[in-house]
Amino acid sequence: MAAKLSILVSMVIICSIACAENQNQFTYNGFNGASLHLDGVAKIHPNGLLQLTNTSYQQIGRAFFPMPITFNTSSLSNDTDSLLFSSTFVFAIVPEFPELGGHGITFIISPSMEFEGAVASQYLGLFNTTTNGLSTNHVFAVELDTIKSPEFNDIDGNHVGIDVNSLQSYASATASYYSDREGDNKTLKLISGKPIQLWVDYDEKEMLLNVTVAPLGTRKPWLPLLSARLDLSKTLVESMYVGFSASTGSMASDQYILGWSFNKSGQLQDLDYTKLPPPPPPRRRSRWKPDFRIVIPLVITSLLVMTLIGAAYKMWMKKYEEVREEWEQEYGPQRFSYRDLYKATKGFKGKELLGIGGFGEVYRGILPSSNEQVAVKRVSHSSKQGMKEFIAEIASMGRLRHRNLVQLLGYCRRQGELLLVYDFMANGSLDKFLFTNEKTNLNWSQRVQILKGVASALVYLHEEWDQVVIHRDIKASNILLDAQLNGRLGDFGLAKFYDHGANPQTTRLVGTIGYIAPELARTGKPTTSSDVFAFGNLMLEIACGRRPFEPGRPPEEIILVDWVQEFWKSGMIVETSDPRLEGEYVGEEMELILNLGLLCANPAPATRPSMRAVVQYLDGNVMLPKIFLDDSTHSLIGVPLPNQKSQKDTPYPVSGDNISMNSLSSSESILSYGR
Repeated sequence: MAAKLSILVSMVIICSIACAENQNQFTYNGFNGASLHLDGVAKIHPNGLLQLTNTSYQQIGRAFFPMPITFNTSSLSNDTDSLLFSSTFVFAIVPEFPELGGHGITFIISPSMEFEGAVASQYLGLFNTTTNGLSTNHVFAVELDTIKSPEFNDIDGNHVGIDVNSLQSYASATASYYSDREGDNKTLKLISGKPIQLWVDYDEKEMLLNVTVAPLGTRKPWLPLLSARLDLSKTLVESMYVGFSASTGSMASDQYILGWSFNKSGQLQDLDYTKLPPPPPPRRRSRWKPDFRIVIPLVITSLLVMTLIGAAYKMWMKKYEEVREEWEQEYGPQRFSYRDLYKATKGFKGKELLGIGGFGEVYRGILPSSNEQVAVKRVSHSSKQGMKEFIAEIASMGRLRHRNLVQLLGYCRRQGELLLVYDFMANGSLDKFLFTNEKTNLNWSQRVQILKGVASALVYLHEEWDQVVIHRDIKASNILLDAQLNGRLGDFGLAKFYDHGANPQTTRLVGTIGYIAPELARTGKPTTSSDVFAFGNLMLEIACGRRPFEPGRPPEEIILVDWVQEFWKSGMIVETSDPRLEGEYVGEEMELILNLGLLCANPAPATRPSMRAVVQYLDGNVMLPKIFLDDSTHSLIGVPLPNQKSQKDTPYPVSGDNISMNSLSSSESILSYGR
């Protein structure tokens, strides 16, 4: 009889699990027997508790319902066709240290269970710097974020957000719930370690998404925390997966899911609270009173053991010893551990060396936490003078976001060196393609695309970011190419930041011969116009396949601008094109770029166009002004065509002195890599 009863109970359990896992609806009161798709550090405990992350740093954990859900995103003429779904789940976040959680959980609906290139920390295992915000992601998420990330405009470190293809939330609010009994909002602490329930309800006919939270056991409040008008039919495709993703960073939490119910259409099945597995209790400081008869001998024994191994331990730790000062705490999210960078570069082995510059070596690395490829530059620094300001500038550079800028991800300080971490650029620097046989030749369309990309990045730096950024070292060796040969501007070691409308201060003359604007030798004040001058030389460099300054050539050919200008005078400017192109270029484009390069590299700063105007010329939205030779300066001057409006930023008065490039000094900058 007992055996029959056991078999019957087993059949009931198997049947309940099978019934719960229908394709469009399911309910898990604990996850024993659940066939979830687990990834990263996620696991299911014997008591049925789903753990997404543990207290390991820089980790990702994901769990998905294994079968795709069919979302009908076509016409809503029939009620049954409405893209409507509901879900509820119970979660608990137990931080490693009280008050310091990291980084959070997301409920996600995604076309795939794989997130190639996704990283941990603030990206929550969903995106990275290049994929975040792309409409092609087709990802909807509700985030439970326990860290404030300024780059995503987070409101605080304890909020709930609605995310569509991006971690910059469509809508967000501090975690709280409406108490029906007290008629007031009550704050919820996401990292309290206590179970909390969340409901997500969406009706496309109303285009209304509601997100509601409350402590476990509390009736679902009638007033949601977030209520947003949102058309998800453009985000969700027909076949989607539902699940969770969580991550840790430099701080970590145990992050759990206790139970989960989902319904594509129809009434959502409630969770049975009595069947949910309990999460581990929150970590608390010990309150026990020590028995000194036991503690003192243990302490003495421990001290003896520590004395014996202390020297060896100190030597081992010195291998990874870092420099950390109190003022660096505000840059914590951008600080990498030396241990991770050492492992990423395989101990800075020679075979991982990408290049050597005047300030240090650059190594290829793979971060152990995310498998993301990076470039790590080791820079020597023997003085503390100015280091605080220097790190502040690094933090500012880390906030620059543009598809044609090399992303500075962060830094690390160790003993006498500074380590800088960048996005990895698979194809190295542009000059290797133009001037060596190490790389295959770039065709004309690739060169034009690179110029347009770098020009767009300079518009962002000069006009669109929070401050004006003057790069001061634009040249081919500082243009890095990604796997698709898109040009990205790197090396911000000489960059200057100042507020819009402010007057830049005089500074020492730095840069590279051939790219330094003549007025810098006279005033010492870098401006956006001096960047334009360098970009003009870069345009000629790319079109002609020649460096701007080559002292080994005949006198009339040493300075590229002068050489091209002589061909312009004779009406044969296209003859200066790179012989490696073998005539395979669009003649009108070649002529445009050569003429525009001469105009940008004009010795008179007032006659140079702004970078925004340069982009308009390159895109063909505005016709390039006619240019003529000014006899007083022997330089080319741009004049608007008849009946053509002059750009606001590009007046063309006749002025300026022609200063020889031979008199200017150069200085390598320390934030570039791949030279």
